[in-house]
Amino acid sequence: MIRASGALIPLTAGGLLVLMLAGCGSSPDRRVADGHPAAVPVDLAAIPDAVPRAEPRSRYGNPPEYEVFGRRYRTLDSSAGFEERGLASWYGTKFHGRRTSSGEPYDMFAMTAAHRQLPLPSFVEVTNLDNDRRVIVRVNDRGPFVGGRIIDLSYTAAHRLGIIEEGVAPVRIRAVGPSDLAPEPVRVAQVEPPAQPAGSEPGNGETISASYVQVGAFADRDAAERIGNDLRALGFDDVRVTTVAGNPDAPLHRVRIGPLADASAVQEVAERLHQAALQDYRVVVDEAR
Repeated sequence: MIRASGALIPLTAGGLLVLMLAGCGSSPDRRVADGHPAAVPVDLAAIPDAVPRAEPRSRYGNPPEYEVFGRRYRTLDSSAGFEERGLASWYGTKFHGRRTSSGEPYDMFAMTAAHRQLPLPSFVEVTNLDNDRRVIVRVNDRGPFVGGRIIDLSYTAAHRLGIIEEGVAPVRIRAVGPSDLAPEPVRVAQVEPPAQPAGSEPGNGETISASYVQVGAFADRDAAERIGNDLRALGFDDVRVTTVAGNPDAPLHRVRIGPLADASAVQEVAERLHQAALQDYRVVVDEAR
């Protein structure tokens, strides 16, 4: 039984809540009969972090307090300033497609997570203390209700942190918001600067900056080319696929629109991407001398 704000909520025979309070988090151990997908339809390494943004509280999953298996939990009023250390675990195929505590379907290929106390939704940065890998996830579920664990990660988030095989890992989590993520310049192997007026040349030491909207980064060149072709079919000009210098055995192929002349051109591209329901993009500035 689960008690929320003084009312008893029964569990169904399958372990799901009649009300969407604990969602996937109602299971005492997600790892039982859970596991890897038979096939992975996307390049997990290329799935971008969740992007923190201001969202209203979910209608579901935010009672002032609730009780699971005899232990009472209080939902925080705000995620601001929240930090915690402990073990992270992950959940996969067993819960894929089921409703989370927030009422949204669980997508093991999205950058999401479950937490016992943070308001739904919240955004947190998760750092694997064993290898210093970091991701940002959107918390939309309750759990884990297993001793010693502080967060349950989606399959993709766990993969990017390198904890799939181990199952658990020590992590540090901290709440992040839109103001915590200042964009940083991104350097690529080859930068094509904006065209210079005829007869003009940059002086020694002068920096040339070019703005781009990056729609994705892929380990698979063919996947990047497909996205590029889709953007061209939507009418976007100056779509380019560039390969990042680095490890020759694992190159990264970025899909970008640009270079863009000014902030208004960047805004226009962003609005068109929103209209096309493409919201996982970032604005980057490359610099060359």
